[in-house]
Amino acid sequence: HMALALANGSVSSMKMLWEAKIQQIQQHRGKQRRKPVAAGVWEERHVLTRLREKVKSQDGRLLLCLEREEWKALPGCLLRLSHVHEWHIHRTGLQKIPGFIGSFANLLVLDLSRNAVAEIPKEIGGLTQLRELVLSYNRIRSVPKELGDCRGLERLELAVNRDLDRLPDELSRLRRLDRLDLSMNAFDGVPPCLLRMPALEWLDMADIHRMERLRALWLQRNRLESLPENVGRMSRLDTLVLSGNRLSDIPPVMEGMANLRFVNFRDNPLTLEITATGPDDDDDDDDREMFFSEFMLTYIREARERARAAPGSM
Repeated sequence: HMALALANGSVSSMKMLWEAKIQQIQQHRGKQRRKPVAAGVWEERHVLTRLREKVKSQDGRLLLCLEREEWKALPGCLLRLSHVHEWHIHRTGLQKIPGFIGSFANLLVLDLSRNAVAEIPKEIGGLTQLRELVLSYNRIRSVPKELGDCRGLERLELAVNRDLDRLPDELSRLRRLDRLDLSMNAFDGVPPCLLRMPALEWLDMADIHRMERLRALWLQRNRLESLPENVGRMSRLDTLVLSGNRLSDIPPVMEGMANLRFVNFRDNPLTLEITATGPDDDDDDDDREMFFSEFMLTYIREARERARAAPGSM
């Protein structure tokens, strides 16, 4: 009986030792699991502190300014700064605009130029208060139709994205857009939506002369006060419609456009003094437009002669 009791005691002791050992292992594993969580919380707080230090006040607005720092992705904790009015993030290597961008209802300016952004998320359509969107010098290949929902947009810059070659028709809903920069991209024609933007005053398509196949350019009913110099290098252009703009003079650049056959300057505040004889009243519209093409060239030549003859021109 004594031997049996000793044996039972030994088994009980070993069982207690094993249970204690298992409990220690489980506690250790629990601590290991808790460590990354604690570290993650600490890191998020650290990142949020860094971002808050980059927020400054200017003219009653709060600006988030990041320059020449590495931010390839923007953290979720940025949502805690949703009261910010402007983002100015340059040369950070940023590759993606976060999907939560639509939560920044107070955002007025989004300037992410000179980064590596490849895509504009559709959530950007939620920024109904946005006034300026600057995404020049990135890698954007397409623009989402949802951008047309940013009805308050006044300035859009997409220059030097290289592979960007089209804009969605929905951008014609940007009724307040008055400045658009599309220079140094891959457009082979003027996007149709541009011709339905009533407030557009400033358009930069500096490489428009690359549109070697373009034969007709319709820029009617905008607010153009001048014509880009590079239009004169579009060698095949034979139709140019500029009616309903704010041109006070015929652009001299048009003198060298040898293939131009149809020109329309109607409803522009042109101040012309010309000695050419006008068309007969019974001439048809085509004849009138052909006359106006000749009229335009005569006007340019006479305007230059008057400038040379004016006192102090030498």
